[in-house]
This record gives sequence, C-alpha cells and structure tokens, in this order.
Amino acid sequence: MVQQYLVKGRVQGVGFRWFVQYEAARIGLRGWVRNTDDGDVEVMAAGSPAQIEQLVLALHKGTRGSRVDKIEVHPLAESEATSCNHFRLKEHGNE
Repeated sequence: MVQQYLVKGRVQGVGFRWFVQYEAARIGLRGWVRNTDDGDVEVMAAGSPAQIEQLVLALHKGTRGSRVDKIEVHPLAESEATSCNHFRLKEHGNE
C-alpha cells in the first residue's frame, strides 16, 4: 500500500518532519517526508495497511509544538515506492 499525505496546520518549524521520519522508520515504512513551500508537510509512505494505519495515528498526534488541522490523503500506485528502500527526510525539490 502506498499513500501520499499532505499535512496542514502548524507543522513547520516544530520538529514535525523529524518526528514523522522517526515514527515511520520505527514502524518499518519506506518513503519520505518533506516541507512544502505552502507551509505544509508532504509524506509518501509505503507499507502494509496496518503500518500505514499506525503512521496516520502518529500524523494526527504530531509533536508537542505542532497543530494538525487537516490531512489530505492520496492513494498512489505501488510503482511510486519502487525506489524507496527506507524512510528518509527529503528537502524541497529533491527527487
């Protein structure tokens, strides 16, 4: 299962990307997390439905200083994750 998430709220400058990277790696997901130019955080995650569910719970929880107002979910094709062998932080515009 491969999903893309766009997390909206106060999620930049509060350690949110690091939190997502840690949680996703702990869960065993593959993919990446990055800030967007609009102030959101984008996540691409690949794993089992149970692993994805654990990540979604973590995304809603966030960090102590974050505030998650909305999470947009977009299913992706399995082929989107073929180049991912672990979960990493991704900078703006990096492929």
